[in-house]
Amino acid sequence: MPRIAIINGVRSPFTKFNTIQKDIKASDLARYVIREVMERTGIDAKRIDHVVFGCGGPPADAPNIARTSALKAGIPESVPAYTVQRNCAAGMQAITEACMMIQMGHATVAIAGGVESMSNIPLFFKKSFQNKMTDLSRAKSIWTKLKIAASFRPRDFTPVIGVALGLTDTYCGLNMGETAEVLAKKYGITRIQQDEIALRSHQRVTAAWEQDLYKDEVMTVFNPDGNPDIILEDNGHRTNQTMDALAKLKPYFDRQFGTVTPGNSSQLTDGAAAMVLMDEEYAFAEGYTPKAFVRSWGYAGNDPSTMGLGPAFATPIALDRAGLAMKDIQLIELNEAFAAQVIANEIAFSSKKFAQENLGRSEPIGEIDRDILNVNGGAIALGHPIGASGTRLVLTLTREMERRDCRYGLATLCVGGGQGAAMIIERQ
Repeated sequence: MPRIAIINGVRSPFTKFNTIQKDIKASDLARYVIREVMERTGIDAKRIDHVVFGCGGPPADAPNIARTSALKAGIPESVPAYTVQRNCAAGMQAITEACMMIQMGHATVAIAGGVESMSNIPLFFKKSFQNKMTDLSRAKSIWTKLKIAASFRPRDFTPVIGVALGLTDTYCGLNMGETAEVLAKKYGITRIQQDEIALRSHQRVTAAWEQDLYKDEVMTVFNPDGNPDIILEDNGHRTNQTMDALAKLKPYFDRQFGTVTPGNSSQLTDGAAAMVLMDEEYAFAEGYTPKAFVRSWGYAGNDPSTMGLGPAFATPIALDRAGLAMKDIQLIELNEAFAAQVIANEIAFSSKKFAQENLGRSEPIGEIDRDILNVNGGAIALGHPIGASGTRLVLTLTREMERRDCRYGLATLCVGGGQGAAMIIERQ
C-alpha cells in the first residue's frame, strides 16, 4: 500500500470557551482552515478528491459539517465530504479515514481535519417542556391551549447544558472529570503532581509562543460581522502561571476528597485544524515535499470509567503495526485531557503488571520520557476543542519533528466513552 504523505497543515488559534471566537460558527472555523491549508499548499481545489472532518458535536445548521465547510471554502460541488465522530479522537479519525481512502485507491488527495465550537454547543430544554410545547401546538380549542399553558412550571424552563451533557458518559454515569478522579485515586496521584504537569504545560506553551514555534502552525482569524478583533494566537495559556496560583483552586469534580481542579484540567475551547494528505508517489510526481508520512495507527476500547488510559491501550497497536517499540519514538504528543490522566498513562506505559493484566503482553509498553513529551505544551494550556484535538496533535507533532529532524513520533489521546487512539508519524 502507498505511504500517506502529509503535505501541509494549519490550525486556527485555540481560544477559551465563550471568548474571542464565540461568535464564529463551527462551519466557518472549519472553512477558514480548509481555505488556508489549500492556499499554503498551493493546490487547486479541483485536485481535491475528498474532504473528511471530525466534530464532537456537529451543529444543527451543519450536521455534515465537512460538506458545509468544504463548499464554503470553495471546494467544488463534485468533491464529496463527510463528517466523523469519535469524541475526542474525531480529528484523528478524520486523518485515518483519509489515509484509508488513499491506500485503497479511492482518493489521491484529501483534506482531513477537525473542528469544535464549544461556545456554540446549545442549551436544551427538558423533555417535559418539549412534550407540553408539542401538546400546545396540537391543541384545537382556546380552552385546551390555556389549560396546557397553565400546566407549565418553572422547572420546565430550566435548561440542560449541552456541553455538560456531551461530556458525561451515559454508560458509566461519570463525566470526564470524574473519570480523572477515578484514575487519581487508583494510582495514588497527588494534587501536587497534577499541578506540576499543569504548570509545565502553561510554561511550555508560553515559551513556544515567545520563540515563534506556533507562528507557522496557527493562522490568523478575523471575526465576522464587522467585529474588529483579529485573532492571532491561542488565549488559554497563562504566561505567569505559578504553583501557588494553581494550589488555590478547589477540586471541582469531587469537592470533598478530590484533586482534579479546573487548573489541572484541559479547557473548553473553540478551534479547528486541517491537513492536506496525498499518495506518496503522486506527491513527489507533482513536486511536493512531504513534511512527514503516516506510518500506522491504532484504536482500542477500554473501561469508560477509566477512559483516560486510552493511550496505553491504543499505542501498542500502532507500534506493532509500524514494527516499532517505544524506544524508537523520539517525540510524543499526548493529549492533556487532565493532568491525572497524563500521569496515569506514564504509570501504565511502564508497568509490567498493566501490560500483563490489560494487554496480554509479558513486557510493559515502554517508558514515556517527559523530555520528549508535549515539548511545546498541551491541552491544559492550549485547550481541548473536542473534534479538533486529534488533528492538532498530529499537526504539532509533525512540525516539531521537522524542527528536530526526528524520524519517529507518536500522537495519542484518550477518548470519552472509553477508547484510545494513537498514530505513528515518520520522516525519512
